[in-house]
Amino acid sequence: MTAAKIGLDAIENASRDEITALQVERLRWTLKHAYDNVPHYRAKFDAQGVHPDDFHSLDDLRKFPFTTKQDLRDNYPFKMFATPREEVVRVHASSGTTGKPTVVGYTQKDIDTWAHLMARSIYAAGGRRGDIIHVAYGYGLFTGGLGAHYGAEALGCTVIPMSGGQTEKQVQLIADFAPRIIMCTPSYMLNIADEFKRQGMDPRGTSLRIGIHGAEPWTDGMRQEIENLLGIDAVDIYGLSEVMGPGVANECIESKDGPVIWEDHFYPEIIDPNTGEVLPEGSQGELVFTSLSKEALPVVRYRTRDLTRLLTPTSRSFRRIGKITGRSDDMLIIRGVNVFPSQIEELILKQAKLSGHYLLEVARDGHLDSITVNVEMKPEFGIATAAEKEYVAHELQHHIKSYIGISTQVRIVEVGGIERSVGKAKRVIDKRPR
Repeated sequence: MTAAKIGLDAIENASRDEITALQVERLRWTLKHAYDNVPHYRAKFDAQGVHPDDFHSLDDLRKFPFTTKQDLRDNYPFKMFATPREEVVRVHASSGTTGKPTVVGYTQKDIDTWAHLMARSIYAAGGRRGDIIHVAYGYGLFTGGLGAHYGAEALGCTVIPMSGGQTEKQVQLIADFAPRIIMCTPSYMLNIADEFKRQGMDPRGTSLRIGIHGAEPWTDGMRQEIENLLGIDAVDIYGLSEVMGPGVANECIESKDGPVIWEDHFYPEIIDPNTGEVLPEGSQGELVFTSLSKEALPVVRYRTRDLTRLLTPTSRSFRRIGKITGRSDDMLIIRGVNVFPSQIEELILKQAKLSGHYLLEVARDGHLDSITVNVEMKPEFGIATAAEKEYVAHELQHHIKSYIGISTQVRIVEVGGIERSVGKAKRVIDKRPR
C-alpha cells in the first residue's frame, strides 16, 4: 500500500456548499447501490413507500428507514453485502449474541478508503510520515488493531503491532523502540502508565508525545489525567464496526474540541431516540450515520445508539461530535468490548443448573472496567456443594470469555438472592464513577 500524501485533503478545507454537493452525489449513489443489491434494503424501502429516485436533497434522507444492529444480526452472516462475496477481501465482526456477531465486509476499495481515512485521522492527531506508532488495540475480528495498523502504514509510519495485553511487554517495547505515538483505549493507557511506575520508570520520561484513544467513552477528566501522567497530547478517535471501524471521526491536535466527522464519507444526523425525528443542529440526541462510499456493506441511517450532538466546524470544514454522554439502549462497553446483558443472559440459560435470575455489577478496577455476574442456581440445585458451585461458575466464565471476549467474575448466590421485580427486571448496577 502506498503512503498517503502529506498534508490535508482539499475537501478538509472545502466550503459548505462543496461538501453538501459531494454528499448529495454520494448519497444518491449509496441509496441506489443498497436498494439494487441488498434485498433487506429493497424490502424496507418498499415497505416505507420510498425509492432512491425520491432523494434530491439532504433533507430527503429522513424519508428513508433506519438500519439497526438487529438488522445486521437478522441477515447474518453475509446477506447485507451489496457486492458478491467473492469481491469481499476482508470480514470483521463485533460481539453479538452467541454465534451471531455483527458481520461487516470490505472490498479492496473499502479497505483502501478505510486506510486513507485512518491515515487522515492520525495526521489530524499530529502523526507524520516516519513516526513510530505503537498499536495496542486488539487485532483480529475487532476492527481496532488492523484499522489503526493499515492507517499508520498508509501515512508512511513505522508500526509496532503489539495488540492488547501483556502490559509488562508493552512497557518494555515502548522503552526500547521509542515510539512517538500510541493507539489504545484510554483506560488501558492509564494501565500502561501504572506499569511504568511499578517498574520504577517515570511515565512522563518516555518517547511518547501523542496518544490516540477510542473504543470506549471517556471524559475530559480522563484526558487530563492521561496527559498529566504521561506528558502527552491525548486525542479522541471515534468509530464503530458497522459504519467502518475506527476513523469515522477524529480530533485535531491543535484544537482537541471533539472528533471531526469525515463528512465526505459519512453523513451524520441527530435524532430523537424515542420518535426518530431529526433534531435541529446542535441538539442532543442519538447519532445516526449513512455511509457515502462503502461498496461491500453500505449502511443507510444506521442508529449508533450513541447520545451526542453535532458541533460547528473549527480546525477542519467538517462538523464535529461532542463527547458521548450515554447510550439509548442497554449496551455496556467493557474494556473496548460491546456487551449486552442479553448476551450474558443467553449464556446463563445454556447452563443446565443456572436460573434466569441474574444481576451484572460493573465497576472500575483501578483504571480498567470490571464486571461481576451474580446468578442463582435453579432451586433443585440450590444445595450444591461449594466445589459444584465453583465448577458451574468457572464454566460460565469460560463461555463468556469465549463468545463475548471479556473476562468476568461469576458469583453464585443463594436461591432468592437476586431481588425480584414486578416490572422490568433490573439487570445492571453500574458503579463506575461518572
